[in-house]
Amino acid sequence: MNKKLTKEEFLEKLKTDRDFNNRYGRKHITEGKMVLPPCHYGFQVYTRELSLEERLQVWNIKFGFTNEEQKNQFDPNVHLDTHGVPTRAISLMWNQRSVDTFLGLPFNIASYGLLLMMIADEVGMIPDELIGNLGDTHLYLNHIEQAKEQIGRETFELPTLNQFPTYEGTRPSIESYVIGDFTLNDYQSHPSIKAPLSN
Repeated sequence: MNKKLTKEEFLEKLKTDRDFNNRYGRKHITEGKMVLPPCHYGFQVYTRELSLEERLQVWNIKFGFTNEEQKNQFDPNVHLDTHGVPTRAISLMWNQRSVDTFLGLPFNIASYGLLLMMIADEVGMIPDELIGNLGDTHLYLNHIEQAKEQIGRETFELPTLNQFPTYEGTRPSIESYVIGDFTLNDYQSHPSIKAPLSN
């Protein structure tokens, strides 16, 4: 029977037991074997009503107008609801106790951004703000040169995430998504910058 460890015992085993550390330590977390690392302690969402102008922007992004005549015949009071243009936006804030700025934060932003888009799609809203409530935000000494190199690079246009898939005219549940359902369009990147993991 496995004994439940106290917090102190767990931390001590991370320091003294290599196999235990490989299984439950930070390396295990950064390789994606845990969904929510211990430095994260939850997220929350909130919604707001979209203005008519914002709903029209959504319409233009999603459907657009092919000519001026079509635009003149457009009645927002009819068309926005008929075509399912959302009436609300949803935002997500995550709470993080400790943040490795160079190695961890970009992954955190991408992960919670995708989560926000998945939740928004599930509830029929527009993804709005992504907010990180970050505690001990730090840049390790052995990451400073890498951070300077990254800051000095030219920026690229942001990619877009493909529309969520539909199967036989229906939108799948958030629980049925697989990694292959998500594709970044027009993604560009510089060569990777290697940095040691600081434990």
